[in-house]
Parts: sequence; structure tokens; C-alpha cells
Amino acid sequence: MTEQQINVLVVDDEEAIRELLAEALERSGMKVRCAADARAALLGISEERPDIILLDWMMPGMSGPELTRRLRRDHLTDSIPIIMLTARAFENDKVTGLNAGADDYISKPFSRRELVARINAVLRRSAPGGDDGRLAAGRIVLDTDSRQVLIDSKPVHAGPTEYRLLEFFMTHPNRSYSRSQLLDHVWGTNAYLEERTVDVHIRRLRKILLVAEIDHYVQTVRGHGYRFVVDDART
Repeated sequence: MTEQQINVLVVDDEEAIRELLAEALERSGMKVRCAADARAALLGISEERPDIILLDWMMPGMSGPELTRRLRRDHLTDSIPIIMLTARAFENDKVTGLNAGADDYISKPFSRRELVARINAVLRRSAPGGDDGRLAAGRIVLDTDSRQVLIDSKPVHAGPTEYRLLEFFMTHPNRSYSRSQLLDHVWGTNAYLEERTVDVHIRRLRKILLVAEIDHYVQTVRGHGYRFVVDDART
């Protein structure tokens, strides 16, 4: 199975910097979207939740630290890893960025290798798995470093959305979630998505699990939504 692409949101008001970062990260196999300011970044996050945000310090309207504080106040975005990018190399600036909620801080200029390494390091630290980067539930293991799904130690293919949905379920077992709650937690606040989108991806996830006859892990809660319950007595 191929590794899931890392979804990166680059937020910088300089077009040349955005293009340079996008080219470097795409060459490293990452999926990159760009925003020129905080308003565009918030819209981009609502449309598709990124795995990590690269955020410039100095931007018109709302600075990088201000946007970081805003994201950290919202439970839908408070766990998105953020790396601050800036030409400001003073210690006080670094402290300000980290205190605002940034996970790391890189001073310009920096090499592509350093940036990719820092992204991977931050993602490893923020992954929901244990120290070995693995999250287990029943016969399923998620390798949160490689973003692989393994059932009975064998890798199975899962699309990016199904991976995120399964990851959410495995970190929030035995609790019922409505379709709107799942949209908020897995997709982010997105006015353009309908609740039936959840049903489509639930069917796809169950199809993945059906190969090992554990599709019953994902249960329908009539009149409400879905829940994830590990029940190996039926397998």
C-alpha cells in the first residue's frame, strides 16, 4: 500500500514564497494548498482540514501568531499542528510564536530537507498513536507514521477520508456521533458538504472492513448517526 499523502496548508502573503514552498513540498510527495492571508486560510481549513499548517509570521490583517491563537481557541482546529515560518530570528519572537500555540518555528532561509524533516517530526509528535506511532482497536492497527491501515497485521488500502474517519472512530470508541458531528470532527466546518456525505464514506469504510468481516465495528445508531464498537465475538 502507498502511504497517505500529507496534506499541507501554506499560509504566506508573498506569492513567490508560496510557490517555492509548494514546489518543494510537492517534490517530497506532499499535497499542498496555499492561502495568501488569514481569511483565505480559515476558508481553506473549513473546506478541507489540513494535516499541518505552515504559517508566515507577518501577514496583512491578521498575523501568524494571531491566527494561531484563533485556531487554538476552536475545538475543531485546536489540534492541527502549526509550524511558524519567519525571517524574524529574535528569541522573543520565537517565544511569542510558541506561546501562541505553534508546534515549531523555522527561521528563513531554510532548506527543503530541513523543512520536510521538521514537518515529519511535528506530525510524529502530534499523532494520536502511542510512542511507536501505532493506534490499535480490535483487529485494526493504524500506523500513524506511514498512515497505513493494517487488519490482522496485513495492510489494506484506505482513501484519505476513510483513514481520517477510522482514526477518529478508533480514538473515540463506544460513543455515538451524529452525521453533523462527524462532519465537524473529520471534515471540519464546511457549509458545502451535506450530511449524506458521511453515509457515503461510512459505506466505503465498511467495505474496507468487510474484507476481514469486521464491518460490524461501525454501527448505525438509528435516528442519530454512528458509533465504533470493537466486538470480536462475532468474528
